Amino acid sequence: MRKWIACLALLPGWLPAEAPLLQDDFRDGLARWVIEQQPGGHVTAADGVLVIADAGGCTVWFREPLSAPVTIRYSAKVSSAGRVSDLNCFWMASDPARPGDLFGPGHGRTGKFATYDPLRTYYVGYGGNSNSTTRFRRYDGSGARPLLPEHERTAPEFLLQADHVYEITLLAGADGRVQFIRDGEVVFDWTDAEPLRRGWFGFRTVDSRIEITAFSVHAGEPRPEPIVEKPRMNTK
Repeated sequence: MRKWIACLALLPGWLPAEAPLLQDDFRDGLARWVIEQQPGGHVTAADGVLVIADAGGCTVWFREPLSAPVTIRYSAKVSSAGRVSDLNCFWMASDPARPGDLFGPGHGRTGKFATYDPLRTYYVGYGGNSNSTTRFRRYDGSGARPLLPEHERTAPEFLLQADHVYEITLLAGADGRVQFIRDGEVVFDWTDAEPLRRGWFGFRTVDSRIEITAFSVHAGEPRPEPIVEKPRMNTK
C-alpha cells in the first residue's frame, strides 16, 4: 500500500480544493515526522500505529507545512497502561524567529513544554493537568498563552476516558474559523481575527502513552453542519 496518496479530485462532503490529500498509515516508520522528546520516552510507528510513550514531555511534528484552508483528522487513544492525561495538539504552528522552517538550527525546543511558548500556533490541551481541564489557546508568538474563559472545559464529558478511541478533527478555515471536533462534537469553535494561515501540525503529550492511527490531511474544509449542544452530564 502506498503511504502517500495524491488526489486532485473533489472529495464528497468537502469544499473545492486544489491541494492533494495526504495520509500516513504508520507502517513505514517515522520519515515524515520530527520528534522532540525529553529523556526517558520513545516514539515508534509500526503495524499501523504511532505510539508515543512519554516520560517528561514530547511533541511529534508532521514534517510538511500546511496551508489554510485545511482539515486534519486522526484517531487517538490514551492507554490505561500509562497516565491518563494530555491528548494534546498544535496546528498551524510557526516560529516567528524562523517562519519558513520550524526545524531550523537553534530552534531550542526540547520536548519540555515551556520551550514551545515562543510559537505562533493553535493549541488544544485535551485532558490536561492530570485530566482535569480541556483548553484551547492561540499562542501569539510573544511567549504569552492567553486563555479565554469560554475556552476552558472541566465537565466530565470533556475529559479523557482511558482506552477510548477518539476521532479528532481540526480545522483552520479560509475565513479564520478554527475548530476542534471530538467524536463528531464541536468542542471549540472560534473565528480568529488574525488567522494563522500556514504552519505545522504536532501531536503533544507528557508522561502518557498515546496511540494514533488513520492520520490524514485534507486541503479544504468540511461542509458546515449545525452545531447541536449535547445535554450536560448530571454528575450529582
